[in-house]
Amino acid sequence: MSYSYSIITVDDSSTMRRIIKNTLQKLGFSNILEAEHGVEALEVLSKNEVDIIITDWNMPEMDGLTFVKTLRLDPKYVDIPILMVTTEAAKEDILTALKNGVNNYVVKPFTPEILQEKVFKLLDIS
Repeated sequence: MSYSYSIITVDDSSTMRRIIKNTLQKLGFSNILEAEHGVEALEVLSKNEVDIIITDWNMPEMDGLTFVKTLRLDPKYVDIPILMVTTEAAKEDILTALKNGVNNYVVKPFTPEILQEKVFKLLDIS
């Protein structure tokens, strides 16, 4: 199966970006953009259309929560699903993220199946 969706993965860890990218590629996604933090991601997004955003919470320059809040203020990004993949597992953190515009949440470490389930759900792939 091959999907034409465009995805950006935002994480300051190049290893984590590679894990996410490899998992997505195995699932049939080929158009995967990367950014190291929120500031870089905003720059990449200004030049590319994406169907889903996968972001970490803890990053330098601009953290994931600030990045999400910034995106949700722009009408262009209001409806793009955002999946937060993070080590922040506290219930309050999850609620804060969801309240600020995150559509779904994955706690690291995660399995490829979990990532697939969340991404497919957000993109409405059955």
